[in-house]
Amino acid sequence: MSKHTGPAGGENGEKTTHFGFRDVPESQKASMVREVFDTVASKYDLMNDLMSGGVHRLWKDTFINELKPRPGMKLLDVAGGTGDIAFRFLKNGGGSVTVCDINYEMLHVGRDRAVDHGLLKNINWTVGDAQKLPLPDHSVDAYTIAFGIRNVTRINEALSEAYRVLRPGGKFQCLEFSKVVVPGFDKLYDTYSFKLLPEIGRFIAGNREAYQYLAESIRQFPDQEAFASMIRDAGFERVKYRNLSGGIAAIHSGWRV
Repeated sequence: MSKHTGPAGGENGEKTTHFGFRDVPESQKASMVREVFDTVASKYDLMNDLMSGGVHRLWKDTFINELKPRPGMKLLDVAGGTGDIAFRFLKNGGGSVTVCDINYEMLHVGRDRAVDHGLLKNINWTVGDAQKLPLPDHSVDAYTIAFGIRNVTRINEALSEAYRVLRPGGKFQCLEFSKVVVPGFDKLYDTYSFKLLPEIGRFIAGNREAYQYLAESIRQFPDQEAFASMIRDAGFERVKYRNLSGGIAAIHSGWRV
């Protein structure tokens, strides 16, 4: 599948970006992504189960294990509205967490789930944009974003914001769908993503287009090495990544020094 190679001039000279395999004005992408997640918010766990075969739960456990939560650690979890990362962080000994998501519907689902989990302390929910976080400089010990950064209009701005809010010595950690590295498996994965997944989404969630977009957005995201370079360019040190399930997903990390 071909990737969008970068912004170009649209109507009236406005820069464009990708929304799946379509080019759209940068000013429109956030609202288009918001509409997708408004639609799937109540079925977000199901969506991730469909997209990963249920393995996303194990990936998130691994993600938290690498973060090494500890008492007193202050976490900012971006695009984490339904609480998957925040709940794991608290249950594994983390101090406090702020969940920041641009989508109110996702946060609403997360707050309801927090009540169900009995997690009412040390967790704060806030609406905010990854490109302009509503937090002061040097205010958190760790920054996480899971399956969210590929939906950001300007990824470099989100990475710069992550660097800004982290304290010196703070850790950046991202879990995202990535590029399959197992020969032959990529073709099977494409068939599933573009032929089966949208139809499953139509049948179960009543929204084929949302699942088509999500499959396309994965293919548009930079591969492991390219994304690692972007993290370094944002100022992070000791940048590395770990492939999961043959590269279907990857954990990227870096440190603010």
